[in-house]
Amino acid sequence: MADIPAREGVLTGKRIAILAESDFYEPEMAYYQRRFAEEGARVDFVTRLWGQKSITFSGHEYRAPLEVSRSLEDLDDRRLREYSALIVPSGMVADRLRYTEDIDRLAPATDLLRRAFTRSGLVKGIICHGMWLAASIPYAVRGRKVVCHNNLIGDVRNMGASYVDQDVVVDGDLVTARTGDHCHLFARTIIDELVLRGA
Repeated sequence: MADIPAREGVLTGKRIAILAESDFYEPEMAYYQRRFAEEGARVDFVTRLWGQKSITFSGHEYRAPLEVSRSLEDLDDRRLREYSALIVPSGMVADRLRYTEDIDRLAPATDLLRRAFTRSGLVKGIICHGMWLAASIPYAVRGRKVVCHNNLIGDVRNMGASYVDQDVVVDGDLVTARTGDHCHLFARTIIDELVLRGA
């Protein structure tokens, strides 16, 4: 997917980080890339680069390529403040990114999500199976209203979150959605939240 230039819109000057890995849901990622740019936001796909300059991932349904050259491990607190939203997409992205070599340390992507949750001005978007990334930091969603894929309802309840049977749920700075097929509703809600917050 090539970079699509942003136009003047309600999110002009905003940046949105989207986590990426193999087995992503192609229609969802393509939609975000275009929809947020349509509102003027810059979209950055970020991943764990494992010391490489870039990695080309394959989508789940069509094996479509997605080249990512931005490292999530470079997003220290200062750089994280440059973003208005962080999105954990559907598919197997979260499952792949929650791998850690050291079982006593959080995976880099999980640590990024943990730090994002400490920033109330940053909108956190988690859709479908993306909630897997929060499994090691259950305190981040404990007591929060969320929705997820039906396969993860037991997981979110075990994490102490309050499952709500809706396609999209907003709880403060946290936006969650049921499946990748709800990405259009999810993106619309994130746009509305960013406008509302002036983030």
